[in-house]
Amino acid sequence: MKLDALKRVYFIGIGGIGMSAIARFFNEKGVKVSGYDRTATILTRQLEAEGIDIHYTDDVNLLDQNADLVVYTPAIPATQTELVYYREHNFEVVKRSDVLQEITRTMYAITVAGTHGKTTVSTMIAHLLRHTGYGCNAFLGGISVNYDKNFWSSDKQVAVIEADEYDRSFLKLSPDIALLTAIDADHLDIYGTVEAIEEAFIQYSQNIKPNGTLLVKQGLHRDDALVADHKLHYSLQNVAADSYATNITMVNGGYTFDVKQQEWSIENIALHIGGLHNVENAVAAITVAHLLGISNDKIRAAVADFKGIKRRFEYMVKKDEVVYIDDYAHHPEELKALIHGATSLFAGKHSTVIFQPHLFSRTRDFADGFAESLALADEIILLPIYPARELPIEGVTSEMIAGKIKNKKVTIMNRDDVSKWVAENPQELIITAGAGDIDLLREPLKEILNKQ
Repeated sequence: MKLDALKRVYFIGIGGIGMSAIARFFNEKGVKVSGYDRTATILTRQLEAEGIDIHYTDDVNLLDQNADLVVYTPAIPATQTELVYYREHNFEVVKRSDVLQEITRTMYAITVAGTHGKTTVSTMIAHLLRHTGYGCNAFLGGISVNYDKNFWSSDKQVAVIEADEYDRSFLKLSPDIALLTAIDADHLDIYGTVEAIEEAFIQYSQNIKPNGTLLVKQGLHRDDALVADHKLHYSLQNVAADSYATNITMVNGGYTFDVKQQEWSIENIALHIGGLHNVENAVAAITVAHLLGISNDKIRAAVADFKGIKRRFEYMVKKDEVVYIDDYAHHPEELKALIHGATSLFAGKHSTVIFQPHLFSRTRDFADGFAESLALADEIILLPIYPARELPIEGVTSEMIAGKIKNKKVTIMNRDDVSKWVAENPQELIITAGAGDIDLLREPLKEILNKQ
């Protein structure tokens, strides 16, 4: 697979956040890009507006018969009609990770992995490199608010890539700078055990190019097994790390802080998004920018201009009377950071969290953790589990989480009933969280709360 030689590329599952970034990469290179997805979304409509042909019917009569390369997402079944057709007719068929592997082989690659935090850190790094004029090709797992995209290109042969651990696809990458934000139990339906997840991240560190750098969050389990020619640690405030934040002050839903390291420091950084975990994410991104030789003044200006990622601690409504935050959080640790960050920033406000569990298997495996994290809020509304790729598991429902939350008001509610409930119950601090179709509540709730 020689990327520069490709003339026509077809995507099966083109509407996925990672797939669409690669589709945009080829499209901007002048390659004829087309593809299939099951449903039309805001993202697929944007791709169509950019000149990419997309159809929404699983039909071999609609696919590109002259494709040089077919890229598919592991989220689709092996029996999918178009995938079967292309394989039976001997087209070159690869996973998304195979394309990213080739990109990391041919460019200076900065990859960000971890069970949570990777979307924010990779987007921060890509924004810093773009804003400062350093330049990069960005392949992201979220939509940057600054640019309203999950991909942008540059003539500079540098790539910033969100490295997804799902189905071990990130193990194909060979970065020059690799970041690791978290190693927690997740995707147990794929890995089976926590130990298998840890071994995958250890292997990720072993794939770094010679003389490359590994930047790891301070205090991760199995840290001693993570190897690289150059290894650094970052932290929120742990002075044992190579870089960390000090003098953190909350300012209007965001923060000011300094970043310290033994040999350098940057003072008076302003970050205009919420959540202390995002200060820590910024420390990681700033450390990478410093490693690349970008000046303090340029870094400071770029961080101040960072507007966040859609559905990552995203302020939908921010008024004195009511604050509404929407987030993609779908793991107990992510929920904990989200709720703690929001309730700390807006202490004294009654907090309501509306959470949609994602996957039956994840709900079963982490029900205790979800209950513990959700209990940080004053009131909890649980939607039915969003199944995504899974079939129901007997006995696994949202009630499984609700029954473990003590001494808090917990309500099970269908998604379609939420807007009416919010309209009838004035809110002070409200959070929607989940990786399913809970995002359909964003605009209705925004409209209701702006009228309160």
